[in-house]
Amino acid sequence: MRPIWKGAISFGLVTIPVKLYSATEEKDVTFHQVRRSDGSRIKYKRVAAVDGEEVAYGDIAKGYELPTGETVVLTDDDFKDLPLTTSRAIDVLEFVPLEQVDPIYFAKSYYVEPDKAGVKPYVLLRDALERSGQVAVVKVALRSRESLATLRVRGGVFVLETMLWPDEVRAPEFDFLSEQVEVRPQELAMAGSLIETLTGDFDPGRYKDSYREALQAVIDAKIAGREVVQPDAGQPTSGTVVD
Repeated sequence: MRPIWKGAISFGLVTIPVKLYSATEEKDVTFHQVRRSDGSRIKYKRVAAVDGEEVAYGDIAKGYELPTGETVVLTDDDFKDLPLTTSRAIDVLEFVPLEQVDPIYFAKSYYVEPDKAGVKPYVLLRDALERSGQVAVVKVALRSRESLATLRVRGGVFVLETMLWPDEVRAPEFDFLSEQVEVRPQELAMAGSLIETLTGDFDPGRYKDSYREALQAVIDAKIAGREVVQPDAGQPTSGTVVD
């Protein structure tokens, strides 16, 4: 694995140099858009909507659209002096019980590895946090965006889980919540009995992505039957294109 970020866990007067690694990867069958007849890749150009002219990457800026339809253009200079106090730090704010953190806030998980100079304080904080049964609430800036996150222990290492901000979680505003629905005790008991029947210990290894496996089997069958096309020699490609 390659680190995606280097910085330090900041905990009071303690600074622990660490690296972050993506803890998860989405496994899916990916496709390119191609021309049906010969498998040639479809390319897209960056063009200005007003005149259709192609725009060089260096001439592209960020635009914030106003309710009036006007646009405020922001350049790199506008962003460079914005305060990101946690740009190279995982800043510990407080420690809380894990059960108090609603999973709806979690966004992405990262493994946290200590640098050689930080192994002992890393292990000390890890063991103390694991013994407490709590998680650390932290702030961290990744890819120029400050995030709230939690720091917990899993498999002997810290796992940093970035979180949504409270105003990024939508309220469940549905009409049925205001309806008075009567549920009889017998119906509730029957539902409870069904839950007990299906109750067990969570083992993620028992589940699999049946759709992805079936799709890969279709692709493998086409490759075995040589239902493939060779792109034009002048076209850049990373491998065989499946028709």
